[in-house]
Amino acid sequence: MNNDFRSGFVTIMGRPNVGKSTLLNSFLGEKVAIITSKPQTTRNNIRGIISNSESQIVFVDTPGIHAAKTKLGENMVKLAENSVADADIILLVTAARDGGYIHKMDMEIVSKLSKSGTSAKKILVINKIDTIDRGEILPMMDAYKELCNFDEIVPISALKGDNLMVLREAITKYLPIGPRYFPEGMVTDASDAFLVAEMIREKALYLLQEEIPHGINVEIMSMKVRPDKPILDIEANIYCDKASHKGMIIGKQGAMLKQIATRARQDIERIYEEKINLQIWVKIKENWRDSDYFIKNFGFRNET
Repeated sequence: MNNDFRSGFVTIMGRPNVGKSTLLNSFLGEKVAIITSKPQTTRNNIRGIISNSESQIVFVDTPGIHAAKTKLGENMVKLAENSVADADIILLVTAARDGGYIHKMDMEIVSKLSKSGTSAKKILVINKIDTIDRGEILPMMDAYKELCNFDEIVPISALKGDNLMVLREAITKYLPIGPRYFPEGMVTDASDAFLVAEMIREKALYLLQEEIPHGINVEIMSMKVRPDKPILDIEANIYCDKASHKGMIIGKQGAMLKQIATRARQDIERIYEEKINLQIWVKIKENWRDSDYFIKNFGFRNET
């Protein structure tokens, strides 16, 4: 046993659309968390794991902290906030902004962190530095230093890969001595059904109109390899929370649903390197996001 082996849990938190999931995928070198431009894309905590002979970093990508308007939203925020309690290191991710301006929600998150009493090391990650003039980064760093005594502040571009090694070195430096929690080579503990459902939901988020995506959920009903052919048959339901949205998701003569299924199938085949037969149905669960029963049955943790 290596008595110098370091390991720990690193919570990635922040408001929506600052690049938390992009950061996780960039670190892992493969797609574990879905990414879209729509807020609240991430609904569950997703673990990503990086291991080598000296250390193991277990990242926990959390839902974006926002002003919740539904019970599902409240659960998502609570899930993100509660993940602080088990963290060895917290990455507070924000997006670079001109003039050192601090977003109001960032100020609220920092305030909650300060009051949480956590002993976790805090690293501020200023993402998307490729979108602003480099001269604007220092004023932003100074503004955050006045707000909180971060252990490190690291400007990065998760999309371009800028400074990711600097951030990884900073994380590794603060890892405690600990065990190897997961086997080397394992990049996530998420189930195949969860990952496939997320890939389908991602395509729906891209293709559907603005008001629809937040009201959908995807459930995998079955995943079976055919006994006589190397084909993986997947059956899935897309649930919407308004009857009027079902037709929009299906589209004229099924065109929209076909697009969603085709893009999802291509993604799944690329990742699993198997021939996929994907069948998707659309069902209605009125106002499921405000139903404790459906939230629980859909597998979301009820943290309230």
